[in-house]
Amino acid sequence: MTTLLHPDARDRLYAECARAISEAGTERESLFLARLALLLFEQVGDEARCRRALADALHALPVPSLSAAESLHNGD
Repeated sequence: MTTLLHPDARDRLYAECARAISEAGTERESLFLARLALLLFEQVGDEARCRRALADALHALPVPSLSAAESLHNGD
């Protein structure tokens, strides 16, 4: 059974996750995300559900917008 987060909680967690990714820095970003995923997988405790979540996340991954790429290059 999946429990959905309240939209406000989802927004808070999204912001906290973005802050933590920034704090990890670009050189450790992928390591941080892999570690976070593993810790959350352990909380879920169901390998099949975790594999579905990985597939769903990859499938729904948006293409960065041009403005986001420009922001990264300009230091904004």
